[in-house]
Amino acid sequence: MTMDLLQDIMLFFGGLGMFIYGMQIMAEGLQNSAGSKTRKLLGLLTNNRILGVLVGALITAIIQSSSATTVMVVGFVNAQIMNLTQAVGVIMGANIGTTMTAWIVSMSEWGSLLKPDFFAPILLVVGVGMMLFSKKEKIKDGANILVGFGILFIGLSTMSGAIEPYSDSPIFSQAFTVIGNNPILGLLVGAAVTGIIQSSSASMGILQALAMNGVVNWGSAVFIALGQNIGTCVTAILSCIGANKNAKRAAVIHLLFNCIGALFFGAICWLTFLAIPNLAMSNVTSTELAIFHTCFNVLTTIILFPFANKLVTLSKLIIKDNVEENNAEDEGEVLVKLDERLLQTPSFALVRVNREIEKMGKLALESIAYTKDALLEKKNIDKIYDREKKINEYEKQLSEFISLMDLSTLNEKEQLQVKHALLAVSDVERIGDHCRNIADMAKDLEEDAFSQSAKDDIEIISNQCYKTLRWALDIRANLDVSKFEKVEKHETKVDKMQDQMREGHIQRLIDKKCQVEAGIIFLDSVSDYERISDHAENLAQYVVEEEEKF
Repeated sequence: MTMDLLQDIMLFFGGLGMFIYGMQIMAEGLQNSAGSKTRKLLGLLTNNRILGVLVGALITAIIQSSSATTVMVVGFVNAQIMNLTQAVGVIMGANIGTTMTAWIVSMSEWGSLLKPDFFAPILLVVGVGMMLFSKKEKIKDGANILVGFGILFIGLSTMSGAIEPYSDSPIFSQAFTVIGNNPILGLLVGAAVTGIIQSSSASMGILQALAMNGVVNWGSAVFIALGQNIGTCVTAILSCIGANKNAKRAAVIHLLFNCIGALFFGAICWLTFLAIPNLAMSNVTSTELAIFHTCFNVLTTIILFPFANKLVTLSKLIIKDNVEENNAEDEGEVLVKLDERLLQTPSFALVRVNREIEKMGKLALESIAYTKDALLEKKNIDKIYDREKKINEYEKQLSEFISLMDLSTLNEKEQLQVKHALLAVSDVERIGDHCRNIADMAKDLEEDAFSQSAKDDIEIISNQCYKTLRWALDIRANLDVSKFEKVEKHETKVDKMQDQMREGHIQRLIDKKCQVEAGIIFLDSVSDYERISDHAENLAQYVVEEEEKF
C-alpha cells in the first residue's frame, strides 16, 4: 500500500466522520428548535394509522434518523405511551422521513451554487458567528443547524474528493459488477455497513459520494440501498433488549416492514435487470439514488399499510406471550413505566414523567382516604404502609430519571416544568410520609380513644385534605388553572380547621372528655393533615406558575 493510497483512505474516513458529526449537530439543532412541536405531535397519536405515518415522517425529518425514531417508538411502547397499532404507523412514517438526508446530500448535483465547496464555508462562518455573538437559545439552535449543514457538506466533499483519483480504477467497476450479479451479496453489504455505523442516512451518504464520482452502477446500488433499509433495524433491535414484549414486537415490526419491502422490490429490480442488462450496468447519480430511496419507502408504506394489523399479528407470533412470565410480572407489579430510550427526546420524556407523577399522586390520594379509617377504626393501616412504600419507589426512580434529562434540548417552559416535576415528586413523597405518620400513631391507639367531637373533626379535616389533593391532581392532568380556586378554598379550610380543632381539643382536655395520650395523637394528626394540604396546594401552584409565565 502506497503512502498516497493510505492518505486517501484516511481522508475518506475523516470525511465520513465529519459527515456523521455534521448530521448529528444539525439534527440536534433541528430538534432543539422544534422540541415543543415534536411534543405536540405526540398528542396527534391516536389509533388512526394515517396520522401515525405523518407524525413518524415529520419527527424523523426533524431528528434526521429513522433509527432514533424507531428507538423512541420502542421506548414509548415499553413505557405504555403508545400501543402497537399506533407504533406501526409511526414506523412506516419514519422510513419515509429518513429519505430527507438523501435529498440534502444530492443537492450538490443540482447546480454549481449548491456544491459544498461553494456554500459550506459560508454556512460555517455564519453559524459560528451566530454562536459567538448571540446568547439567545433559539439563535444558537439555528447556528447549530447551519454549522451542522456546513460540516456535513464538507465531509461529503472530502469523501468525494478522496475517491475521485480512483474513479477510473478497475477495482470499483469489478466490485460493483460482482455485487450487481449477486443481489444477496448487495443486500448483505448494505445491511452490514449500516449495522456497523448505526445509520442508514450515513451509509446512504457513502453510497451517494461514490455515485457522485460515477463508480456505482444501478445493478449494485439498488440492492445495497435495500440492504441499508434492513441494516437500520439493528439499532432498534439492540434497544429492545430488556424491554417488555410489546416493545420487542415494535422492533420486530420495523424489521418485518423493511425485510418484506426489500425482498419484494429486490425481486422486481432483479427481474428488470435480467430483462434490461444495460440498465444494470449504467451508472447511477446521487439524485437518482435519492429518488429510488424515496420511492422504495413510500411505495412500501402504501403497499403494506392495509396489512398493518397483519404485521402486528405476525410480530405476536414471533414474540409469543409466556404465561409464566406474565404471571411473574403481575406478581412483581412493575410500578414506574419509565424507559431510558425516552431520554433521547426529553420533551417526550417529560410527558411520561408527568403521567407517572399523576399515578404517584393517586396512590397518595388513596393513602389520605385510608388515614381516616386508621384513626377512627384502626383499619387499612397496612394499606397505608403499602402505598407509602410504592410512593417511595416512584420518588426514587422518577428523581433518577429526571436527573438524566438533557435540559438544553427543551424550551424555557419545559425546563421550568422539569424543575417543578422534581418538586412535585418531593411533595407527593412528603404526603406519603405524613400519611405513614398517621398510620404509625393509629397503631398505638386504644379502641374508642377519641371523643365523638374528635372523631367528627378527623373525618372533616381528612375529607378536606382529600379534596385539596384531588383538585390539585385534576389541574395537573388537564392543565385547567381555573380550578385552582377550588384547591385554595379547601386548603384554606384545612388551615382554619387546624386552629379551631386545637382550641376545641384544649377545651375537651379541660372538660376531661378526651384522654391525654389520644389528645397528643389527635393534635399530631391534625398537624399532619395541614401539611398534607400544603403539599397538595404546591402541586397545583406549579402548574399555575407555568401557565401564567408562558
